[in-house]
Amino acid sequence: MVFVTEQWLLVSILLGLIFFYVFTEKQKGGKTISSHELTRLVNDGEAVILDVRETKEFNAGHIVDALNIPFNTMEKRIVELDKHEGKTIVVVDKMGQHAGAVGKQLAQRGFSVNRLSGGMMDWQGQNLPVVKK
Repeated sequence: MVFVTEQWLLVSILLGLIFFYVFTEKQKGGKTISSHELTRLVNDGEAVILDVRETKEFNAGHIVDALNIPFNTMEKRIVELDKHEGKTIVVVDKMGQHAGAVGKQLAQRGFSVNRLSGGMMDWQGQNLPVVKK
């Protein structure tokens, strides 16, 4: 604690750098969008929904017309998205834990990427429609 009080400037710079790093890393995975923005993009034909949850979770309830490529198979199956190259890919997962990593992979391949804020938990929490298989 003595170090923090004596070296407050260094500690402040360190905290600022950490914040900046976290912020820029989050942005690399794509901008987060709300469920309303997602609905508008899909209705306008500008976006494709990519659900990266496991198939069992996907079948229990997913957004209409969402593609399912589970997170752990993304590297092998990423080529399936090449046919949607001109559209924005909106990555959806359970609560946002994998969307950033997938978003980075897609951005590195040249895709325009967004992430659904709050994932499927937020979508279902707002009582928005889901499809069950």
